[in-house]
Amino acid sequence: MARAPCTVSSASARAGIHAAAPRSWVITNGSLEALKWVALVLMVGDHVNKYLLHEEIGSLYALGRMVMPIFGFVLMHNLCRPAAVAGGVHARVMRRLVIFGVLSTPAFAYLVGWWPLNILFTLFTATLVVFMWERGGATRRLLACAVFVFGGALVEFWWPAILCCLGAWAFLKRPTAWRLALWAMATGSLAVINGNFAAVIALLLIWGATRVDIPMPRLRWVFYAFYPAHLTALALLLASR
Repeated sequence: MARAPCTVSSASARAGIHAAAPRSWVITNGSLEALKWVALVLMVGDHVNKYLLHEEIGSLYALGRMVMPIFGFVLMHNLCRPAAVAGGVHARVMRRLVIFGVLSTPAFAYLVGWWPLNILFTLFTATLVVFMWERGGATRRLLACAVFVFGGALVEFWWPAILCCLGAWAFLKRPTAWRLALWAMATGSLAVINGNFAAVIALLLIWGATRVDIPMPRLRWVFYAFYPAHLTALALLLASR
């Protein structure tokens, strides 16, 4: 299977930190799809543990902290494919995230509450920031900063989650050692919410996925449909007790 890089640029040859920059993390479409399935399984385990088992299994909680960074990486990888902006990828992704985020809201509100908004809105906020920044111009980039500040107050995992996504995006756009460090630190900031640094381990899992070629077909709508479906199932199970 041909390898489909998010970026075709190699590490800069300039002096300083860029001279030691890593090569692009090239990942095949099949391995990217496999990452999504790993994240889905970890998410279900985490949610069952949280809502049905009262977080009795600590290992499931720790493994669940890797879900957000994985989904953020997969999303940002797709957003920085060649011609993504010109092809309207950002707009299509945002539309889907809003639709399925709204569909997830009743069950999420039952399980968690009306605030913060569920993770699909977190991913929507990160996508909107990237979209406005990519289009350029002082006004759009100021608006991108405003979306980050105000949107981060409304969504699940708050500003650290958006920073984690933006760190992945920045690294994939231009993979340097400095940007890799920033991505790792942004991911590590989730410890403020999670209470541990398990999220950082997701970067090792992502790196591992770039070393292999897993032949998995892409199922475009599975993630979007699965999220509200599994939350609704959990809410119904909890309500029936």
